[in-house]
Amino acid sequence: MKVIHTISSIDQSTGGPARSSTVLIKKLIENENIDVIDLFTLKSDDPIITNFDSQKSHIHFCKPRFLKMSKDLESGLKRTTTDLFHGHGIWDFPVSQMAKVARRLNVPYIISIRGMLEPWSLKQSYLKKRLAMLLYQHNDLKNATCLHATAKMEAKSIRLLGYKNPIAIIPNGIDLSQYPIKDWKEQKKEKRKILFLSRIHPKKGIEYLIEAWKKLDSEIKSNWEIEIVGNGESEYIAFLNNLIKSNYLEKSIKILGPKFGPDKIETYHQSDLFVLPTFSENFGIVIAEALACGLPVITTNGTPWEDINEYCAGEWIEIGVNPLVASLKEMMQKNDLELSAMGSNGRKLIEDKYSIDSVANSFFELYSWILSNDKKPDFVI
Repeated sequence: MKVIHTISSIDQSTGGPARSSTVLIKKLIENENIDVIDLFTLKSDDPIITNFDSQKSHIHFCKPRFLKMSKDLESGLKRTTTDLFHGHGIWDFPVSQMAKVARRLNVPYIISIRGMLEPWSLKQSYLKKRLAMLLYQHNDLKNATCLHATAKMEAKSIRLLGYKNPIAIIPNGIDLSQYPIKDWKEQKKEKRKILFLSRIHPKKGIEYLIEAWKKLDSEIKSNWEIEIVGNGESEYIAFLNNLIKSNYLEKSIKILGPKFGPDKIETYHQSDLFVLPTFSENFGIVIAEALACGLPVITTNGTPWEDINEYCAGEWIEIGVNPLVASLKEMMQKNDLELSAMGSNGRKLIEDKYSIDSVANSFFELYSWILSNDKKPDFVI
């Protein structure tokens, strides 16, 4: 089996899709039934990975042109001999170029939507996305052999837009070996820490976190602080800093730059509670990372993480300031033993449902079904 993956960028700055797609490919390389599994992407300043250390897998970094179109990428895809194409993300041109090449060569292709058809996301830059739908995106999606969603919630959003293709519901996978669990006994510090680690963007609900913090009783938050870690538009970060300063919260809330690799793991381990009060996530890879590291998590029903409540690994709450205030108030009054138990539950949740081994097996099953037309997998609707 030969499979070609395509994504616009695997730069450190691009967030979840770059990490989850490269982790998936690394694991699929181990499958002896896959002969070639290459990745085509655009050149960037700081890619997550530059090679897969495997004879059967290569990363092709292609020169971008106007609007992220790439003649190098399209000509490279045309020259490949493959059984299947798999694109990650929509709107940007590289995956659309892949879809066009696939149709020309009469090769099946999958598109992983990556949450980009969620109602909240579609409202952002609405006119540009509407134009993209008319010009190329709708055609790419409706002609895909299969669409990939990371949760039932995302699959429902895709169906509501009228797409009748098969949809594979497969979560993103976590390589647990890369996320050792936090040792709660090891760290003694003056202040306990709430961590937000993600892209700093209006959809992430950071303003709600600041507003909720302002509303909490001083006594409850006296020995707590918040770290907001990530990258984002400088103007928005400046707005958040001004919001923090105007509410006299600069001693307890700090905005830091992004963390990668071991520094990111250490940031998780130095924290006591992870909070992502987001409006919309198709998956939320940082939630999975925090749970894998043994941190209790507060996130919203804008994510597909209702399992957090089932596993007693934190709280899955309504979107808004008041639900966040109530949840923070409850979680911040727990002792280390209680938080540690919730963290252990979160680790078990990831082990049970989101390990990269099971996810890669599901994708191989999906690829095999598409190419052989055997029995449809249970996760395909």
